[in-house]
This record gives sequence, structure tokens and C-alpha cells, in this order.
Amino acid sequence: MSDRTVAVLAGGLSHEREVSLRSGRRLAGALRANGVDVREWDVDARLLERLSTDRPDAVAVALHGGEGENGAVQQVLELLGIPFVGTPSGACRRAWDKPSVKTELVRAGLSTPDWVALPHSTFRELGAQGVLGAIVERLGLPLVLKPDQGGSALGVQVVRNAADLPAAMVSCFAYAETVLVERFVAGTEVAVSVVHDGEEPRALPPVEVEVPSGFYDYTSRYTPGAATFHCPARLPSDVLDALADTALAAHRLLGMRDVSRTDAIVDADGHVHVLEMNMSPGLTDTSLLPTAVAADGSDLATVYLALVERAAARQG
Repeated sequence: MSDRTVAVLAGGLSHEREVSLRSGRRLAGALRANGVDVREWDVDARLLERLSTDRPDAVAVALHGGEGENGAVQQVLELLGIPFVGTPSGACRRAWDKPSVKTELVRAGLSTPDWVALPHSTFRELGAQGVLGAIVERLGLPLVLKPDQGGSALGVQVVRNAADLPAAMVSCFAYAETVLVERFVAGTEVAVSVVHDGEEPRALPPVEVEVPSGFYDYTSRYTPGAATFHCPARLPSDVLDALADTALAAHRLLGMRDVSRTDAIVDADGHVHVLEMNMSPGLTDTSLLPTAVAADGSDLATVYLALVERAAARQG
């Protein structure tokens, strides 16, 4: 692999910039340690010039949020004819919008918590109190509020009392114009990564997330020791199989490519409920994809070397 040149794209201007930079540094270091000629490039006004004057054999996208996951950067790479590891632009656009993803999951027979998604203007024009009352009557309490786009649990809140809803909505609107309100499902939080580093995509061992606070928020995700991971998850074998099947089905349904992560809740009856889909999983020291890769007996470099080869072959 020493003759390969790979550009790792990270950073950008989203709320998740710092996490993306950490993912990019870890991936770049792993690839360099295996003889790859790596470029670490921030996604800024110099990117197009860099891609043109120092054209890589392939790009590894380590961007989180914003243009890195909504298909914009992927569209630019497609326009330039530069192969990249990750989901094509069209599928990124589909997977970026959480309410749309949930609608597709339900149509395909996959379970996801019941939800309502409404823009800020609806609350402003119809009256927040009345709309919130209707939501509580429909979905009950507790509720999970999250921006309709974005990741890293930014803006996500669990609301257990109706009196706390207005303030939680205001906080959530700081991250997006539309808020997704979900019925809270109690259970075991699990993440299942899918990689396509061979003939067919495969699900890695599910990672169970245990958080003392009970809520896997931004701080818990990126503070070492704030969460405990169990891989494979401490669940019956039939539930582990169901998690793998669900992640693979969602990966294929949404047109994801190379790598993805499905976040889910397993309830007390062993039923799998998909929470979110991630087309650019984190690669930091506390991220779940590297944890699953290690439990699978591999390492980040080995997996991404195979993905880079697949990307380069697509160009040929």
C-alpha cells in the first residue's frame, strides 16, 4: 500500500468540527503506520486547489455533520471524479434527514420509535403550548427531543415532565430549524457498525453502551471513562443476530456504502428499535466503530486499507 496516496478530509465548519478533526487524526495516523502516503486536509476554501494540484488515489471522508454528511462534499468529489470511501452523495442526502430515514425504515418493516417532526414556524404560528400538548397526548412521556439533522447527540434531550418541554424545545432549535420529537424507549443502547471490506457488507459485533447518567450525551461520547462499552453486547444470541440483520437491512435500504453505523435500543422484550443511521461514524478514541473493529479481531488501518482499495477500484 506504500504507493497509495490518500487524502483524509476532516474538520469543516459544522458543530462537530473538533470531533471530526480527532477522527481524521486517528485515521491518518493508522494509515501512515501502514505505509500509506496520507494528506490531512481541512474542508475549507483551499480544498479544491489541493484536490486538483495534489490529486490523491482516494479520499477517506472523516467529516461529521454539515457538508460532510449531507452529501455536499461527496457531490464535489463525484464532480471531480475522485474516488472516496463512504456513501454516495444522493444516499447521504437521504440519510441526513432523520424524519425521512424513519419513514423509510417503517415502510421497510423495521422498527423505530414513534415520532413527530415539526419546524420552528409551526410552534410560532399555531402556539407552542397547544402544539406541545398535542404531542404529549400522542406520544406520552418521557420524550426524546433532537435536531432533525446532525449527530454527536448535540441538542438531544430527554424530557420527563411536560413543564420542561418549552425550554427543551428552545434549546433544540439552537441546532436546527426542525425538531424531531420521539417516544422514549427504555432498554439497552447498542450500536452496530457495518463495513464492506470484502465481497459483501458485514455487521461487526454490536457495542453496548453503558452510561451512569442513563443518557449517552455529547460529554459521555467524547470524555474518556464517561461511558463503558461492552462488545459484543451483553444480550442473547438471537438478539445479537437481530441487531446484525437490522443494521445490514438499514445499510442496504438507505444506499449506504463502505461503512455505516446503526444506533438502536433493545427493549425489555428483546425487540430492536432503530434510533439513527450514521454514514460517517466517528473514529476517535472513544468512538464505537473502532471498538467494534477491535472486538472483531482487526484494527482501523486494516479495515480502511480495504475500503481505500475498493474506492480506488471503483474509479478504474
